[in-house]
Amino acid sequence: MIDFILPILFGYILGSIPFGLVLCYIAGYGDIRNIGSGNIGATNVLRTGNKPLTALTLILDIGKGFIAVLIVRYLTHDDTLAAMAGLFAIIGHNFPVWLKFKGGKGVATSLGTITAIHPITGISMAGAWLCSCAITRISSFSAMMTFIAGPLISAYFLSPFMTVIIYCICLLGVIRHHANITRLLAGAEPHIQLKKP
Repeated sequence: MIDFILPILFGYILGSIPFGLVLCYIAGYGDIRNIGSGNIGATNVLRTGNKPLTALTLILDIGKGFIAVLIVRYLTHDDTLAAMAGLFAIIGHNFPVWLKFKGGKGVATSLGTITAIHPITGISMAGAWLCSCAITRISSFSAMMTFIAGPLISAYFLSPFMTVIIYCICLLGVIRHHANITRLLAGAEPHIQLKKP
C-alpha cells in the first residue's frame, strides 16, 4: 500500500507548487490571482506583459508533470505508478492545498505528464494547441482542442489502461474549463494579449 501512496503523494506535492504565483511575487507583480482571470498558470502570467516570466512559468508547469512521471518510473520501474504520479501532479496543480485547493487549470502540467507517459501523444497534443492558438488566439478553445485530441491519439498507441488514464486527465482538463466553455458559447471569451494592458 505504501508503495502506491508514496508516488501519488510525491506527484501531488510536486504539482501543487504554484510557480506562476511565486514567480510573479519575485518579479514584483504581487499576487497573480489579482490579475486578469485570477489563474496561477502561464496564460494569466502573460497578462503581466512579461514574456520571459510567462515562458519560465510554462516550462516549470510542464516540468511538474513530466518530472513526476520520470522520477517515479525510474525509481519503481512501474509505468502504472508513474502515470498515477503524473495524474496527481495535475490534481496538485489544480487543487493545491497551500492555496485552499484553488489552483490552475492544468493544461501545461497535463501536457508534461502525457508527454512523459507517451511522447507521441504529448507532442501531438502540443501541436494541436499551437495550431488552434495560432488560428483563434483563444487559449481556452485551444485547450479544448488539446484535450479532445489526447484520448483519440492515445487510443491508437497505448494500452486500454493507459488510454483511460489519459482520458481522465483530459476530462479533468475540460471540467476545469467549464466557465470558459460558457463564455465561448456566449462569444465573450477574451483573446490572448501579447502586450500588457
